[in-house]
Amino acid sequence: MKVILRYLRPYVPRMSLGIFIKFIGAVMELLLPWILSYMVDEVVPQRELGLILLWGGAMIVAALLALVTNIVANRMAAWVAQHTTQALRHDLFEKISYLSCSQIDRYSIPSLESRLTSDTYNVHQMIGMMQRMGVRAPILLLGGILITLTLDPVLTLVLVCTLPFLGGLVYAVSKRGIPLYVGLQQGVDAMVRTVRENISGIRVIKALSKTDYEKERFAAVNGEVVRREKKAGITMALTNPMMNLLLNVGLTLVIVVGAFRVNAAVTQAGAIIAFLSYFTIILNAMMAITRIFVMCSKGIASGSRIQEVLQTPEDLQVSPAPREDSPYHVVFDRVSFSYGKTEPSVENISFRLKPGETLGVIGATGCGKSTLMALLMRLYDPDQGQITLGGRKLTSIPLEELHRKFGVVFQNDVLFADTIYENIDFGRHLPPEEIEKAARCAQAWEFISQLPEGLQHKLTAKGTNLSGGQKQRVLVARALAGTPEILILDDSSSALDYKTDAALRRALREEYQGVTTILIAQRVSSILHADHILVLEEGKELGYGTHQELLRSCPVYQEIAQSQMGVSAPPEEPCPAAPLPFSEQEVV
Repeated sequence: MKVILRYLRPYVPRMSLGIFIKFIGAVMELLLPWILSYMVDEVVPQRELGLILLWGGAMIVAALLALVTNIVANRMAAWVAQHTTQALRHDLFEKISYLSCSQIDRYSIPSLESRLTSDTYNVHQMIGMMQRMGVRAPILLLGGILITLTLDPVLTLVLVCTLPFLGGLVYAVSKRGIPLYVGLQQGVDAMVRTVRENISGIRVIKALSKTDYEKERFAAVNGEVVRREKKAGITMALTNPMMNLLLNVGLTLVIVVGAFRVNAAVTQAGAIIAFLSYFTIILNAMMAITRIFVMCSKGIASGSRIQEVLQTPEDLQVSPAPREDSPYHVVFDRVSFSYGKTEPSVENISFRLKPGETLGVIGATGCGKSTLMALLMRLYDPDQGQITLGGRKLTSIPLEELHRKFGVVFQNDVLFADTIYENIDFGRHLPPEEIEKAARCAQAWEFISQLPEGLQHKLTAKGTNLSGGQKQRVLVARALAGTPEILILDDSSSALDYKTDAALRRALREEYQGVTTILIAQRVSSILHADHILVLEEGKELGYGTHQELLRSCPVYQEIAQSQMGVSAPPEEPCPAAPLPFSEQEVV
């Protein structure tokens, strides 16, 4: 809650004014029963119409003041809640944007989505309710008790005797409710995850006729949410009936005791009427306080989840280090990494690339190809080994500067619901000539030029109104635009025919000669002309060299080439010895 209070601090003056206005409105409400009591006991017996109209007018003025002040205060409370939540949501979104991939993996995307939406909504509701009812209800409660003391202390004592039981009930229920709502939000996270997976994979689900299976999956997580919601709801729902019972018992006692006191002529009928009105006010105030506790239980649980993300420390720290003279642009030196610090995803990987060279990475699915590229872009830090870029340790380069060096197409990359031009430009404000050059090199210009709107053609979310090959070409164009220092293409030609794939590789060699390129592919033909080829299996390096060298020295590569291209190993020739670790080589 400390974080939430920090966001409320700029609005303290406005909140203070709203609380003052709310206070005036509550006082006006408290005056109404007192005026009514005075009229019944003092004014009506005099049978003077002028006095009756005067005090009746005073009641109307008090009622109108209560109405106007409550409306103004509620609008101010809504404004504060809106702007506080807006700032909170903005900072939470910004924080999520800068979380490392390992931190995102730890929280999970559905959980972050839930914190950004439903949790911020709960905080918004709590802030608004605390300003509206959180101010008004205690004033009506305490004010009602104080005024009833002036009317009849004995009857007030009967009423006050019920308050400790009410307070204990509220405390017990709220203490039980907060953990229940934390569990409920965790259940909502799981449901959001299931819905997200279902929507993302809807085509696969329909193609494999797994709709019923997914319905059962959703029914299971939805049932768990309902179970947790029911448990929390039942616990919190006990409050109102129990409070009604206690207050009605108190009200009955007040009426009985009041009847005896009126009969004994120690109190007046007007006081009893006013007392019953104040009792109703106190009852409503207590009911409002229970609703506040219910909403606060949700808001505090959600606020703690938001605070957890906002206070997450950065785990990708920048450590300044001197630049070393090196002829190599990219160096991996004995790099190992594992997700979750368990079984290594890549182990003891070493390679070097000079500026403008091309590295092809090939291997079976799940062998660690994409993980290598994630490490190069410092989406994760390696567990062991070192990566350098242009003679600089990767950990010494500010992340924003580092990421500007890359043009990348991820294996499961996305297009946004915008024009083709904006999807390629991606907020970089590149000149149109550079956009067109990138589109031509990516072999996307042919189909773009045939569209009626050309580059201004509007794409749907994830580019579903394009074919698979067209989407990949637009993504490659996005990576090429801006002329990056390092180009990473992760299985970016899997949906292209061989002719288009060959044209793309030829254009890359001709138009982007100075760009260091890393090609992750399943097809040997895509990396055939790379300066170096890295063969991976289960995260380990099985071969490193040119196409011809690997055909002689790497059985796995020979098998892949034979199955895809019908290429056999060439006659035996002396092969270069396996490279020593870089610390044991002389870097020339």
